[in-house]
Amino acid sequence: MEHEALLFGTWDVSEIEYADPSTERYINVTPIAHTMGRHASKQFQKSEISIVERLVNRLMQTEENTGHKQKTMKIVREAFEMVHDRTDENPVQVLVRAVENAAPREETVRLKYGGISVPQAVDVAPQRRVDQALKFIADGTQRGSYKNPKSAAEALTDVLVGAADYDVQSYAIGQKEESERVAEAAR
Repeated sequence: MEHEALLFGTWDVSEIEYADPSTERYINVTPIAHTMGRHASKQFQKSEISIVERLVNRLMQTEENTGHKQKTMKIVREAFEMVHDRTDENPVQVLVRAVENAAPREETVRLKYGGISVPQAVDVAPQRRVDQALKFIADGTQRGSYKNPKSAAEALTDVLVGAADYDVQSYAIGQKEESERVAEAAR
């Protein structure tokens, strides 16, 4: 029997299933949650980083977590435990499903015609879809725990489970729907 490396020493990432073929290439799942920034030098190498580490990095972009990677990894680890308790499935699978569900398919850009700017609907590139989904999940976590008795891990659990179940009450799904609604109006 070959010994597989496990994410946080607990979660097996070898059998993750993808529902969205367009983003599958950009959602990388590895058992390594801290690569020491070795992928930061090249433009599109962020898609080589594990989706879990990208979530951790995104969560570090708040006032109280800036630069505290170990603290943020602890929050994610706790959230994964809670996700597992709540759903009885692999939390990495829940994260992948949440990212796929929260990724907007359409958004708007501003085009200038003479002196006026006109919004125009455009399709979103797969890598940007993943980036946006992670942003929505991180923002939802921050909003759920800021000036609130709820811990960041609990807030992250709520956002992940909500997004994975495509719950429109979830912040990440709400943002995605809003983005697509604005784009539809600009068609």
